[in-house]
Amino acid sequence: MTAWPASVTPASPALSALRIAYSDLTTIALSIDEEDAWRPTRCPGWVVRDLLLQLLQDAQAALVALATPAAGPPDRDAVTYWSDGSGNHDPEFSALRAQRTMSSAWTLTALTRSLSDTTRAVVTLAARTPSDATLATREHMLRADDLIVTLAVEAAVHHLDLVVDLNRPGPRPEPLALVRQTLDGLLGWPAPEDWSDERWALLGTGRVPPGGRERRELGAAAAELPLLW
Repeated sequence: MTAWPASVTPASPALSALRIAYSDLTTIALSIDEEDAWRPTRCPGWVVRDLLLQLLQDAQAALVALATPAAGPPDRDAVTYWSDGSGNHDPEFSALRAQRTMSSAWTLTALTRSLSDTTRAVVTLAARTPSDATLATREHMLRADDLIVTLAVEAAVHHLDLVVDLNRPGPRPEPLALVRQTLDGLLGWPAPEDWSDERWALLGTGRVPPGGRERRELGAAAAELPLLW
């Protein structure tokens, strides 16, 4: 089990959710063997080791963002950050092939240990960053607390991707609640209360198609799915 640093200040709900999300992901990563690493995920064409590399890349980008203060006011928040999503249109599968090439160059031990070390560093730096600090990331500026929400959301969604063919538990309620909050914000109104957080996460990100009743309850908004990738 990974030892996770405590916040130097009282942890925000976003930081607590991120700590949980990263801790659970790295616990799973450190438990898999080479056979598990070649199992499929919910990301089309990606096996587990491909997704582990993506998680590492996401954590590295988070470290850069947390260390990149911005002078201007935020131009995105935890919801609108996702409004520029370009989807996964890649007709020549160049990104998929590149990801497989890079992930195959890592030993599984090196990849999972690097993921564990980097996510721990992200949580440590996030705990030391004022929640109202403005940070630059991916050509936008966000408050630190909003950035942390996006990281927890990304981690929770990829956790669902990771365990689809693994005998491992899914994400816990805290990060999934942030996914629901984000999807509701992008939708413009709350999804039906009887939809579980996990089901709404899978529907809202296009991991599964809506059923007939779900499509009726969404109405015209069903055509807008996925709301984030």
